[in-house]
Amino acid sequence: MISSCTGAVITSLFMTPFDVVKVRLQAQQRAELSRTCFLYCNGLMDHLCKCAPTICTSHPEQNPWYNRPVPVQLNGTVDAFVKISRQEGIQSLWSGLSPTLIVAVPNTIIYFATYEQLRTVLHRHLPTILGGDTTPSSIVSGLAGGLARVWAVTVVSPFELVRTKMQASNISYREMSKVLKSQVTNNGFVSLWRGWVPTVLRDVPFSVVYWLTYEQQKILMNQQQQPSFQFTFYAGAVSGGIAGTLTLPLDVIKTHRQIALDSGSGSKSGSTYELLQHIYRRQGVRGLFSGVVPRLAKVMPACAIMISSYEYAKKFFRQRLHQKQEQ
Repeated sequence: MISSCTGAVITSLFMTPFDVVKVRLQAQQRAELSRTCFLYCNGLMDHLCKCAPTICTSHPEQNPWYNRPVPVQLNGTVDAFVKISRQEGIQSLWSGLSPTLIVAVPNTIIYFATYEQLRTVLHRHLPTILGGDTTPSSIVSGLAGGLARVWAVTVVSPFELVRTKMQASNISYREMSKVLKSQVTNNGFVSLWRGWVPTVLRDVPFSVVYWLTYEQQKILMNQQQQPSFQFTFYAGAVSGGIAGTLTLPLDVIKTHRQIALDSGSGSKSGSTYELLQHIYRRQGVRGLFSGVVPRLAKVMPACAIMISSYEYAKKFFRQRLHQKQEQ
């Protein structure tokens, strides 16, 4: 738990600006049809904010950072970094980091702790269930990663929804209980898991591909027992790049859905397959992979930092326990 917590904090501090830029590009694409709201992501969580009906151009510093006059066009990753920093201040690239960590750290702890437990259980029982002597560890890891992500998303989803509404309505943490009660009263208890399906559709395939690829690299490079820091850093980046690229269309759909929710048209957005078809017809393959460069620029080093710090911390505690046992 401490190992995964350390990785989550370090990853968020370094990778937040890349995810902000990624979703800015995706939001710009979606804004061609509707300019009623704005979504940004900072690392591990998503934030939804209402756009101001009017923007004060004479005193732009008085506007919240997400309501300040934005550049006419963001032309790629580097251009977005430069324009956002100049227009809104470089600190805007880390906006919302504190509330993100409040949910990100428990989410990561739940995810990695569940993954380790499930992988151990599946290694022990899956061969018996399938009627074989052994089951490839890469397949076991992929399955454990997918199931762990389902559980983590299910546990954290209500907190993300409440936090999103708090930010959209400018409500303090002390009023969180009122927001939660109002949400349940008006829309029912199940409404706390709104957005669960698109989140699972995006995150579960990513987890399956990531852990399957990562474990396969450990087998090929004979690093299964105590992988080195250099290997975990490289393998994490490669696995994250492959998983991030393959699941990017689902990430674009999740962005579009969350934007539509705040504009009041969430019920009319259609299924995931219909949205994929709609984007493909209007913008082709390029639309489905909008923001691929900043996503990979964030995902690859983020996965490298997360898994390497996680494995290093586990190795540290394992060696410490071994030394105590010897003493």
